Amino acid sequence: MQFREKVESHGLDITGKIDRHYFFSLYFRESGGVIFELASNNPGFTVDEPLNELGTHLKLPSQYEYMRDQLEHTLIPLK
Repeated sequence: MQFREKVESHGLDITGKIDRHYFFSLYFRESGGVIFELASNNPGFTVDEPLNELGTHLKLPSQYEYMRDQLEHTLIPLK
């Protein structure tokens, strides 16, 4: 949130902290129109699976869980 204050101090509009489950995001648009995202490192990808299993299961944000069957049949497995 310290970066939020820094961005605001330069007269730019910035969003509040947005929970993206694995990290938190802030968004702002610079004067040329480019949108920037500032993202935290925490809580991290181990929030819902152990480090030694990362990438071995399809993890979906709760808002897309209803699409799991469709996505599992559409996505090409990575090997």
